[in-house]
Amino acid sequence: MVQHWLAKFLRLPVVVRIFLLASFITIIFGYIIHLIEPDNFPTIFEGIWWAVVTTATIGYGDYAPVTVAGRITGIILMLVGIAIVSSYFVSLATVAVTMQAAYMEGKLIFKGHRHMIIIGWNERSKELISSISKKDPSKKVVLIDETLDMMPTEYKNVHFIKGRANLDNILLKANILEAECVVITSDQNKNELYADMNTIITLLAIKGTRPTIRCIAEILTSEQVENARRAGADEIIQSNILTSSFLLNSLESHSTMDSILNVIRDSENHHLLTCEPVDGIVGKQFYEACKLFLKQNKMLVGIKRGDKTHINPPLEFKIQQEDLAVVITE
Repeated sequence: MVQHWLAKFLRLPVVVRIFLLASFITIIFGYIIHLIEPDNFPTIFEGIWWAVVTTATIGYGDYAPVTVAGRITGIILMLVGIAIVSSYFVSLATVAVTMQAAYMEGKLIFKGHRHMIIIGWNERSKELISSISKKDPSKKVVLIDETLDMMPTEYKNVHFIKGRANLDNILLKANILEAECVVITSDQNKNELYADMNTIITLLAIKGTRPTIRCIAEILTSEQVENARRAGADEIIQSNILTSSFLLNSLESHSTMDSILNVIRDSENHHLLTCEPVDGIVGKQFYEACKLFLKQNKMLVGIKRGDKTHINPPLEFKIQQEDLAVVITE
């Protein structure tokens, strides 16, 4: 039985063990001094108070032993107790410093919920985190990256985890089981095909761990778009196609590029191209739906039907039950 409890005690964290040992010593010596000098320490509590003050080296002087036996007890308490209590505070400080270092190095488990997971540290994820933090400072974001050695941002709502996002243990450290969504950014320092394959493997790992979570993936090559869909991507961002479109517009008209960039810059104050249900406009034509959305200070720019998005469709385009409205909102 003794060995069983000793084994349990030794498995406890060092700080807890030292704290329990210090508590045991102060209680024992508080009880002993009460037995030795019952007039000077009328209750056990006064004895424990004296033991705590002595081991903490505070020395209020409100209680002190007067007999030889009592003073010998005090000397033993000082030799044993002060060393143990000092060790406790040193261990406590060490744990605090170690925990801070582990947090900065991305080694701590995230225990929050309803958070967003962003995979990969680059300019896109940096801007995304910045926008989220400005819009909603309370929104928790978990950043997963294997190349970083330290927390890359000072935003208080960001928790950094170092590791490969296609490993189950890293995803569980990010608490993917209680996350709201996952954004996978592509590593543009790698070969485009290799970067897309890594994204697809990450998608498989995420969906294998939690099939229902919403995943937004950045894909660089059009050949891998279908593979990304098969892997479970709910939304695919083809950044190369967007960049090529901007460049083409810039070549055709110098002013077009400026206007597009202005819209992007102003998007901090607007929700650019968000999808909303089409309740109340089912069966109506596109131009009728536009008028209804304008009354709500929203601009209807297109309709998402299945996997295809119709931007600025014909005016007689009819809204169906399963459609989503693509709008620009305040």
